[in-house]
Amino acid sequence: MADDVAAADGTQGGGRDGLRVVLGVTGGIAAYKACELLRRFTEAGHTVRVVPTASALHFVGAPTWSALSGQPVSTEVWDDVHEVPHVRIGQQADLVVVAPATADVLAKAAHGLADDLLTNTLLTARCPVVFAPAMHTEMWEHPATRENVATLRRRGAVVIEPAVGRLTGADSGKGRLPDPGEIYELCLRVGERGTADRDLAGRHVVVSAGGTREPLDPVRFLGNRSSGKQGYALARTAAARGARVTLLSANAALPDPAGVDVVHVTTAMELRDAVRQAAGTADAVVMAAAVADFRPAAYATGKIKKQEGKEPEPVALVRNPDILAELAADRARPGQLIVGFAAETDDVLANGRAKLRRKGCDLLVVNEVGENKTFGAEESEAVVLAADGSETPVPYGRKENLADTVWDLVANRLG
Repeated sequence: MADDVAAADGTQGGGRDGLRVVLGVTGGIAAYKACELLRRFTEAGHTVRVVPTASALHFVGAPTWSALSGQPVSTEVWDDVHEVPHVRIGQQADLVVVAPATADVLAKAAHGLADDLLTNTLLTARCPVVFAPAMHTEMWEHPATRENVATLRRRGAVVIEPAVGRLTGADSGKGRLPDPGEIYELCLRVGERGTADRDLAGRHVVVSAGGTREPLDPVRFLGNRSSGKQGYALARTAAARGARVTLLSANAALPDPAGVDVVHVTTAMELRDAVRQAAGTADAVVMAAAVADFRPAAYATGKIKKQEGKEPEPVALVRNPDILAELAADRARPGQLIVGFAAETDDVLANGRAKLRRKGCDLLVVNEVGENKTFGAEESEAVVLAADGSETPVPYGRKENLADTVWDLVANRLG
């Protein structure tokens, strides 16, 4: 079934109070995971009204939802009729999230059916709506479900792609509910925008994140300090704006963002192969990963041991391919936008402008880095340089703010 959540900005974003969230919970085994999603919303200061289906109460009872939310819980339009709940709940919501969303609730929402309080709420809501499907792979891949999902997306709803993993019983495949923390982060992005407008709907974007590692021997590698947080923020934000997102993750110890296809890579050469394959259908490629400029010329098949009284042999390096320059010079399709990142330690803007010309990309995000700057932090500041000569400064703030600025510039150019 499905669950609808109205998510909000609140304490995470600053600048506005917590939002009124409707959390729809439907009759799937993943219903228990909605408790974690509910907790995240309430602890961040958002007001949450849980609207379960009757089937959902077979998995998690009404007292649990009421105790965790501090709000009354009902499944029927006949309860508290004088308050007209089947109309008021949807009208007053800032965000509706359905998690898990079953094939049944997706079908009802797509066809405008309203036989309980949740489906009535979906019809009356004029705020952003997010569906987080969870079902067996065969149900997700059935043509009827795919058409229902397409219909909902066409109308402006955000339907998250389910995760791949263990399902009910011994089955595995696509259909698992994404991590509740990642659903929350995506909902937060949708709620902060405060609009159902999905300006990247129908677009395929590729984002690289993290830092490549170049092996020296079986236990050592050359790497960098990139955490992958900015790339993951870019992927999460693009998904919230309706894009189909492929995330190429290089050694980032982060959970997969909800609704994003993730490809894990290790080295620069692996990243090069992965981005070439993914870019074939992409409208935009954003290279946020920190790609090693060099790799060891030789790989030792056994651990390099220190020898008493001897200094180690020098490590010879060879250049890695310039993936960003290659993408810009040989675009996979007409009109494809290429966005690069430049981490600089001095003469930031001057070096950034020179790199923009040298790489040939459309946009270059330039920021200053150092041991205590940017890498691993939750906040950053940058300047986005464009090939047309324009510059867009992004003041110090959350990485999601920078991500939204990048997608604003991309959407305008694609538009």
